[in-house]
Amino acid sequence: MKRLKPLLIAALAALLSLGAFAQEATIRKNLAERLPNLPPIDEVSKTPLPGIFEVRVNHSDLFYTDAEGNYLIQGSLIDTQARVDLTEQRQQKLTAIAFKDLPFKDSFTIVRGNGKRKLAVFEDPNCGYCKRFERDLLKVKDVTVHVFLYPILSADSAEKSRHIWCAKDKGKTFVDWMVRDVTPPEATCDDAAVARNFEYGKKARITGTPTIVFADGTRVPGAIGADRIEKMLNDAKP
Repeated sequence: MKRLKPLLIAALAALLSLGAFAQEATIRKNLAERLPNLPPIDEVSKTPLPGIFEVRVNHSDLFYTDAEGNYLIQGSLIDTQARVDLTEQRQQKLTAIAFKDLPFKDSFTIVRGNGKRKLAVFEDPNCGYCKRFERDLLKVKDVTVHVFLYPILSADSAEKSRHIWCAKDKGKTFVDWMVRDVTPPEATCDDAAVARNFEYGKKARITGTPTIVFADGTRVPGAIGADRIEKMLNDAKP
């Protein structure tokens, strides 16, 4: 009997695995047939909610469905006991960027105070939300900011990025423009870094500005206020 027990456990595990595979296949088949405009499904996985499955598409877009794919839900799955947005938590993991792997040679650095805390940000010089973010960032002390110029809005954005990148003092020229509306003076140099940022952003699926990356890899799309910046800097653990 003792010898049979491990075999029974292995057999049960195999049956459960087959059942899960069949269930996933059913969800994939039904959703693909019924919703032909749905992007290809990357992954189907269980959620903590019994009978509800996560459907992941486009790398980090999340939907929820039942075991037969009869219904599709778009929105946040919230754990009310823990008061945690499970959807947001999951997307943060899916979109995280390894901070140490960022192409820092194509950025410039602004240091405030002791600079112990770190963040990186991809910004378009003509982005209004980026300017709001920079004004709030002025209130944050003891931080090192790695700025990646990411001109995605217009040809003028690319021109301003070139002038900022080629400036003698990149950080001052950038902040003067973003916060004080002082137009960057014309300057020329090897500005291939800006083009490389654009290519990196496409690969990393950075689709808007500002996009902030904290030292623990957490990515935040959009402008956030000084209070939230402070909290995320303090919470970030590389």
